[in-house]
This record gives sequence, structure tokens and C-alpha cells, in this order.
Amino acid sequence: MIWQSPARLWLLLGVLALAVGYLLMQRRRSRYAVRFTNLRLLDRVAPHRPAWRRHVPAGLFVAMLALLVVGFARPTAEVRVPRERATVMVAVDVSTSMLAGDVEPDRLSAAKESARRFVDGLPDEFNVGLVAFAGSAAVLVPPSTDREALHEGVERLVEGATGVQGTAIGEAISTSLGAVKGFDSQAAKDPPPARIILLSDGANTSGIDPMEAASEAVDMKVPVHTISFGTPGGTVDRGGRPIQVPVDGQTLRAVAEETGGVFHEASTSDELRAVYDDIGTSVGYRIERQDVSARFIGLGLVFAMGAAAGSMRWFARLP
Repeated sequence: MIWQSPARLWLLLGVLALAVGYLLMQRRRSRYAVRFTNLRLLDRVAPHRPAWRRHVPAGLFVAMLALLVVGFARPTAEVRVPRERATVMVAVDVSTSMLAGDVEPDRLSAAKESARRFVDGLPDEFNVGLVAFAGSAAVLVPPSTDREALHEGVERLVEGATGVQGTAIGEAISTSLGAVKGFDSQAAKDPPPARIILLSDGANTSGIDPMEAASEAVDMKVPVHTISFGTPGGTVDRGGRPIQVPVDGQTLRAVAEETGGVFHEASTSDELRAVYDDIGTSVGYRIERQDVSARFIGLGLVFAMGAAAGSMRWFARLP
């Protein structure tokens, strides 16, 4: 934490002096009470009360003064702020291998649920789009703040939704970048700050080279965060015969490293949710240093009200 007016913190010495003065006064009062020999009269004048009560208002008052001084010194802290026009594209693999049951109930169903939860956790002002890909890629939902449209789009994430079998990771990236470029009238000259979240379970088998698409993402300054989802033992049933569809994250790792994104691996629904939560804390934000004095002043006012309430509750004398 950095203070814009650090010299004002010297006022804390005055607060410390008040605290020390209060303690000395209490010590002097206790000595006087011992010298008061008429104990029966003392009990009438000052009936017994729990000793801690009489110190609470004073303690809250001193704490209030300290907090107000800290706020007066104008502290600043780094704060995460949503970027204006922030755009997040979520690309989900809908190839046949995503029907593998190594993740309950299957890879695709788990991916849909986690994607829905991820989108709901983003700030309302974020623009979110959805891309489905298998042997080709298609924009199911253009980037917008309409979360209902996103929910409907997630429901349309079914195997074969693109009509072509395969795993076109490069096409998914390129299609997502195209949606970012067409976000609004100024996107061509001034693209919005964007991120791509791409989930797949295999290597690229069709379409453009993923590294070529990654280079385009680098040119547009769009990091691609990739998620490799599934286990080495995944299988799908075709005609009563199990077909091995082991997860392969090598291409996804290379894409993330090339674009400045982060590569994640998840083999269970819980791990996938944790990955999305981790990604959600970083996408679409920038770090700004802001004045946070209001936090200390507000807490100081709460302590002031506590001190006043304690004094009235325990020490007010009724006529």
C-alpha cells in the first residue's frame, strides 16, 4: 500500500498519546479507588459493572481516530478493474471424442456445465461469445452482454454441431478472432481487449495450422487460454465397439505458450470448474492503482457509531 500524503501519518502519534493518556488515567483511578476507605458508600456511588464495558467505547474511539488518520493520508492500492469493451470468446470442442465417458456424465456435458458457470461468474459488462468446433468452426453466439443468448448457445453445443468431423483447433482460434474483429464499428481499427478460452481433448486434425492461427492472435494481442480436458483412457462407443480417444494436449500447450495465454489440464468435472474459476480471475481486467481512503474512513465511522452506542447503552444516566 502506498500513501499519497504520508506525512499525515505522523498524526498517529497523537492517537498513540491519547491511548497512553487513557491507560494512565485508568491506573490513577484504580489507585484512588483503593484509597477510598468507605467501601459501602463506594458501592452505592459506583455499583459493580463488568470492567471491560467501560473500556470498549474508549477503545473503539481510539481505533476510529487511527482509521481516520490513515484515510486522511490518502492510501492507494492496486485494484482489478474490468476493461472497457472487454470481450471473451469461449470455444468448445464438439467432436465425437467429446462423448467419451471418462468424465461424468461425458466430456461434452461436463464442458457445457462448466462453461455456463464460467460465463455466469463474469462481470455483467463483459461481452462473451461462443464458438463450437469439430472439423470446422462456427460462431454460435456473437460477443455480447446477453447472458440468456449465451445459455441458449451452450445448449446447442452438441456433437456434430458444425456438421464436419475432426478437431480444427486452428479454425476455432481464427473464427473467434473474426468475431472479435466484427464486435462493433470501431473494432477493425481499435479491437476490444479480448481473450479466447479454448477447450478440447485432442490434437488438431483438420483446417488451418493452429500455430498459424496463434500468430494471428499474437498480432491482435489476444491471448489464448487453452484447456486439455479428458483422460488417457477415454473411449467412445461406435457400433458396440469401444474406440480409444486419449486426451492430447500438446498442440493446446503450444498455442497457449505462443499467444501469452495459459495452458491447463483437467481430467474431472471438479478440476475443470477450478480451471475456469482460475481463468475467470484474470480475463478482461486491468490493474489500476486507486485511492482506497474511503475504506478506512468508512470503517472508522462504523467504530465511531459503536463507541456512541456502547456509551449510551452502558453509561447513560436517566433523570
